[in-house]
Amino acid sequence: MSFIDGVRAEVRNLPAYNAGLSSDLVRARYGVPHVAKLGSNENPRGASASVLAHVAQWTTAASLALYPDPSCSVLRARIAEKLNAAPEQLLFGNGSEDLLAIAAHAFLAPGDEVVTVVPSFGLHIIYPQSVGATVITVPMRADLEFDVDALIAAISPRTRMVIISNPSNPVGCAMNTDEMRRLLGAVSPNTLVLWDEAYFEYAANEAGYPDSLAVLRESGVPWLLLRTFSKAYGLAGLRVGYGVASSRELAGLMDRVRTPFNINQIAQEAATAAFHDQAHVTASVEDTRVRREQMRAALVALGINPARSLANFLFFDCGEDAAALAERMLADGVIVKPWREAGYETCMRVSIGSAADNAMFIESFERRRAV
Repeated sequence: MSFIDGVRAEVRNLPAYNAGLSSDLVRARYGVPHVAKLGSNENPRGASASVLAHVAQWTTAASLALYPDPSCSVLRARIAEKLNAAPEQLLFGNGSEDLLAIAAHAFLAPGDEVVTVVPSFGLHIIYPQSVGATVITVPMRADLEFDVDALIAAISPRTRMVIISNPSNPVGCAMNTDEMRRLLGAVSPNTLVLWDEAYFEYAANEAGYPDSLAVLRESGVPWLLLRTFSKAYGLAGLRVGYGVASSRELAGLMDRVRTPFNINQIAQEAATAAFHDQAHVTASVEDTRVRREQMRAALVALGINPARSLANFLFFDCGEDAAALAERMLADGVIVKPWREAGYETCMRVSIGSAADNAMFIESFERRRAV
């Protein structure tokens, strides 16, 4: 038996995460002058001017030689004050997916059950499986909304963790306050609720969207709320995510598992400046809402019916093999994300980009369709 054969089956059998393609790769492969990168839900405005100015002034040879603050003290204090949370309840990760991995390793063991939804953010399944947990997936309803009744039915005394992204990635729909309370009411005190709000800023002011932190606080169950600077704040390249835990003790256990310097100093300072510049976030969200509905109307005109979305993307059934269609669109310099989960192979997710990139997508999508 080789060394690889001796690796845990849980790791050897893991699916690869479907990461988005880079613009440079597509530009080089197809010789296109411009790439509409609409596969990774990035902010087309990028980081705010204040963040760029701060980062440009910060870097010196001496500062690069020093380890970063392992506690993210300044950023921690800012967020704790904003969320009315104890600083000790906060956690920071190299992107919020880092915190997903830490939570899986801290709180799951082989044979534990995890309940989540499909279609899903792939790491909600991959990370629990990597530690030997059994993942029970609950499909969205036919109208691509959360099936709260089915989620409740899937929860049992063996359920160790429930993972929900709200708004959903990849669909974009969201539970309202009543649905969220009903789901949490079915969870036992021995189950951790991991509530992933990577797209919180896009949904926060939408009618009916829950104050998730308040609902979690009143639930009486252990919980972990995740948010990120990768989306509305425009810092995807710096990888900063944060979490709020239901207790200092829960956060403390995760701190024992994480690497001690998992947020570099430039990222910490950039995130602090970005968190202060809420005007940039507000403008980014408003741009996205307008362009998302323009994109929806253009797709409807082509006979496509996207799911309801409170995020910075649209998810829809394109009526054919989405991976093959997405591959043909690369020749036009358009990157989208075809979905690969069983039962959703004809679906794709497209990010809301600039007006010009959105137009490129619609033109390419119409031209390259096989139907």
